[in-house]
Amino acid sequence: MKKSSSSKKTSDHELDHYYQSFDEESRLFKGTSKLELARTQEIIQRYLTPPPAVIYDVGGAAGVYSCWLAGLGYEVHLVDPVPSHVEKAIRASQRQPHVPIKSCRVGDARHLDFPDLSADFVLFFGPMYHLNERTERLCALQEANRILKTGGILFVAAISRFASILDGLFSGFLDDPQFEKIVKQDLRDGQHRNPTDHPFYFTTGFFHHPKDLKAEIEDAGFQCEKVLPVEGLGGFLPDFETRWEDLRKRNQLLEALSWVEDEPSLLGTSQHLLAIAHKKS
Repeated sequence: MKKSSSSKKTSDHELDHYYQSFDEESRLFKGTSKLELARTQEIIQRYLTPPPAVIYDVGGAAGVYSCWLAGLGYEVHLVDPVPSHVEKAIRASQRQPHVPIKSCRVGDARHLDFPDLSADFVLFFGPMYHLNERTERLCALQEANRILKTGGILFVAAISRFASILDGLFSGFLDDPQFEKIVKQDLRDGQHRNPTDHPFYFTTGFFHHPKDLKAEIEDAGFQCEKVLPVEGLGGFLPDFETRWEDLRKRNQLLEALSWVEDEPSLLGTSQHLLAIAHKKS
């Protein structure tokens, strides 16, 4: 995202500082983030049409999803506000030379350097929790609307309003009075702030209530088909690693989560939310 003195988004300096201390490149391959990756990929694949198709990965970080989609045969273009992420994505793409990411660039979700009506699918995995004000998120969503072809599909990831309190309870972070203050602020208005510089407490961002996520997407001109929980309660299983290493239990977990993914009362139990939206005719 372009540099700005505005407090409406996480500053470029703060993003760079945070991701220097937090390894986003390997995050999705560790711990319960493996469940986040598997569930997100499975949900995306329900909606993908066979290649060829053009996909823009906006907020694509170190390129995990872009490399995966390129490997499936899609033309993928990655954009991220953090230069080090883009560099890592380029290196990851070069490690799979037969199916590279088509392009990787530093960019701003609110001002995308792509033509109108040029994408079949857009991934928004990052902008919604690094743009703190609703007007800024709507601006980014409207950019996604501009670049999508009619009937194209937008996948929007968000952090749940209740992520920090659940994490605090299950991890013990609530024993820290500073973290307790962070949680209360999150519950009050979704404006997540971390004055401690503790990397596990995340950085400046916005945590969505599920109904607000749907409303924002629709206010940007999309038809929001559904908002799904990603990890659900599976992200807090005390024996997660043991279950995940057992293929039968892993599949059992993924199947069980799919049974209740359409139950609105359980949306708040997931750390991450994934919305699926269609560009209107």
